[in-house]
Amino acid sequence: MKTILTLAAMRIRITLRNKAFLFFSLVMPMAFFFLYGSVLAKGDIPRVRYLLGPVIAMSVMGTFWGLSAQIVTWREQGILRRFRLAPIPASSMIGSSVLANMLLILPTVILELGLARFVYHLKDFGNLGGIIFLSVIGIGAFASLGLIVASVTNTMQETQIINQLLWFALIFLSGATVPIPVLPHAAQRVALFLPATYLVTGLQQAMVHHASLLSLGANIGSLVAWAALAFTISSLLFRWEPEAKLPRNAKLWAASTILPFLLLGVWENYNGKLLKDAAAMLEERPVEKAPAATPAAPAATKP
Repeated sequence: MKTILTLAAMRIRITLRNKAFLFFSLVMPMAFFFLYGSVLAKGDIPRVRYLLGPVIAMSVMGTFWGLSAQIVTWREQGILRRFRLAPIPASSMIGSSVLANMLLILPTVILELGLARFVYHLKDFGNLGGIIFLSVIGIGAFASLGLIVASVTNTMQETQIINQLLWFALIFLSGATVPIPVLPHAAQRVALFLPATYLVTGLQQAMVHHASLLSLGANIGSLVAWAALAFTISSLLFRWEPEAKLPRNAKLWAASTILPFLLLGVWENYNGKLLKDAAAMLEERPVEKAPAATPAAPAATKP
């Protein structure tokens, strides 16, 4: 554990010197925050509450991009080879990567919640503890996705292509940019197989409907199972040197990490609860109270 903490502290110091990280982890999330809050929600408090879930989800999902790029870069530059001579096991290197990402991204989530309170005057965050818990689980899960990408790619160019394909699928089919009920019927069915969908809808349920952790069990359980599978398989496939060859069935093992969402997607396509809940949240609107009727003035009587 001491090795993991030491490596995580070192990774945080190195990452904070990277201007690209500051852009993708702070500047871009803030741009999405104000775009959603001021342009899409127009400062309306119920709409801000509804859209804050997708904003936080995008900040969390971006974890995989930076982590995969950093590991591949270190492998190409021979930095990982030096760590191996320490010696440091692959599990410690991977564990420190996930921990460092949690400590780096969670402040951005807290900043977004704080800005929603002081800029848009959002006072009711629903189940705030559930939002933070889901964010932590989500960071771990999507960091593990970054580890899988880094395990099966050989060059930075290949890594960036896969990252872009994954990113577009995650943000456009999960409800992060376009609400799921607005998507075509076929796209809604596909969305039920994506991990990002359960992060977005879980955050929205916790914020809009004050959903408890127990009622979010499917969302949390699937993300935890996914993170555990991805962490284990990425530890087995981890390569310290660019010359190291992948096992013949490596990509098949990597693809198997989607199994929790494959099973959950089949169930949700049959059950339909998630789609019904998403449609209900979209249709909800604040009910404006009608102004109190003023008593009519008594008719003047002629003397």
